[in-house]
Amino acid sequence: MLIFRIGELANRGKVNLETIRYYEREGLMQSPQRTSSGHRAYAPRDLLRLRFIKRAQALGFTLAEIKEFLALKLDPDQTGENVVHQIEAKALEVKVKIAHLRAIARTLRKMKASCDGGCPVGECLILESLNSRRPA
Repeated sequence: MLIFRIGELANRGKVNLETIRYYEREGLMQSPQRTSSGHRAYAPRDLLRLRFIKRAQALGFTLAEIKEFLALKLDPDQTGENVVHQIEAKALEVKVKIAHLRAIARTLRKMKASCDGGCPVGECLILESLNSRRPA
């Protein structure tokens, strides 16, 4: 059986060694077996799990949400209803974030349009607008 040490697992998973140790402490990855010399010994399934975690993170899932996904994988006979629900919730969350970012972009454009940068800083409308109580 192919065995990885932590450095090789980190390289193949494109993460830091400490990330793997953190995932172990948080229960996202199982504590590995140890070699006779005390080194961590990871199996190919550990690399797959690490890649699963990183891919889910790249899609915006929190570690707590990823932990839920991993728990769901323990019972392969259950339906995917929970998974679909989590995907829908994340898609809605992303949609809300996009709307918020668009509102920020509009506000920044308006702020930039209010000043050409030629006035003294003490009279800068951009800086003054940051004192506004209105949210972006």
